[in-house]
Amino acid sequence: MLSENTTLLTMDETCDEAVKQLSQKIRQAGLTPVCTFDLQVARQAQGACPCPHHGTEQCDCQLVVLLVYHAHTRPLTLVAHGHNGQTWFSLVDTPQQRAEPLLVDTVQRLAYSLTTAV
Repeated sequence: MLSENTTLLTMDETCDEAVKQLSQKIRQAGLTPVCTFDLQVARQAQGACPCPHHGTEQCDCQLVVLLVYHAHTRPLTLVAHGHNGQTWFSLVDTPQQRAEPLLVDTVQRLAYSLTTAV
């Protein structure tokens, strides 16, 4: 089955910094972001686990999964993928995990505000 991810935002920031900035915007809007996966933390638990893409233990590849909660709606899943000083955020919206349209609109607006900030 193909997953349906919609690109939300691309930032010229490290993944950790981009996630921090978007999470801050999300919290300021009264929503709750929760990190449920962090690739670098998972890699540390494995000991010697070189990056298959770059082949070094010092690579900057990062993958973070955030759940965004609001009131009594289902959480929205955001995936942040970063390397080489860039980060791409995607929204997950699949038949098994439908994204709430109002929450999607809110998070898209917040993400857009990051790209227009001076």
